[in-house]
Amino acid sequence: MASLGGIFALVLAIVYQWLKLEQDPRIKELEEALPGLNCGACGFASCLIYAEAVLRGETSPNGCRPGGEEATQRLSAILGVNAPGYTKRIAVVHCGANASVRKKRGEYTGIPTCEGAQMVRGDILCAYGCLGYGDCFRACPFDAIVMKDGLPVVIPSKCTACGACVKACPRNLITIEAFDAVDGLTAVLCGSHAPGKETKEICPVGCIGCGICAKLTQNTVFSIIDNLAKVDYNQATNQTNWELPRVKCPTGCIVQITEKDGTVRYHRKNAKEVLYG
Repeated sequence: MASLGGIFALVLAIVYQWLKLEQDPRIKELEEALPGLNCGACGFASCLIYAEAVLRGETSPNGCRPGGEEATQRLSAILGVNAPGYTKRIAVVHCGANASVRKKRGEYTGIPTCEGAQMVRGDILCAYGCLGYGDCFRACPFDAIVMKDGLPVVIPSKCTACGACVKACPRNLITIEAFDAVDGLTAVLCGSHAPGKETKEICPVGCIGCGICAKLTQNTVFSIIDNLAKVDYNQATNQTNWELPRVKCPTGCIVQITEKDGTVRYHRKNAKEVLYG
């Protein structure tokens, strides 16, 4: 039996040496250059699979959102190529109604989560608004979301656009958008598709679909889709006047989000509100 075991082991060793595939040593370097979170934000199941795809040229080295520009630079250096441009992206919560302005249809006493409240249509009159129980806050692995007066506030400098909060929101109120370090980001903080009259009755900061923003931008950057103002960032240029639609918005749902020196502000019409810092 010992002789047979030795023979089989020798055969297996020979076959292994004959059939084994040589792995590019850069694979390990690429994997170590990544955060190792295996979050899937790059579109691949793990950092290793993403690293292999980058090495094969199947995807760009700027696809790691948590790693950001630093990871892009490191991957590009290992591959010996010029680093592609990196665009900072953040999560945007499309609701600006905090607990002080939300109108309720009753008191919810169930499991204190957005998912639990959504199962009974929530306790607020708006069927589209933020429920305020912080599922996105708890899902964020980077502490990039804080709760203020029942409304989640994203901290751009901490947000990696991993998408965990997007998946956590049962009302699909969160999207990932490009964020400019100087000009910030202008967004519509409302997700209601209810008719304008109905929205006006239940939410003072909701979009009423009046179309002023669309008229001011010739229905290109801003447009009204199903009673809700939408922004097509692909249509925006360096000459786009973001301030005019924001100032003219009658309910103030068009907001400029900025962060400077660790302070996050919402610029709503002519007012500036400190949300964090």
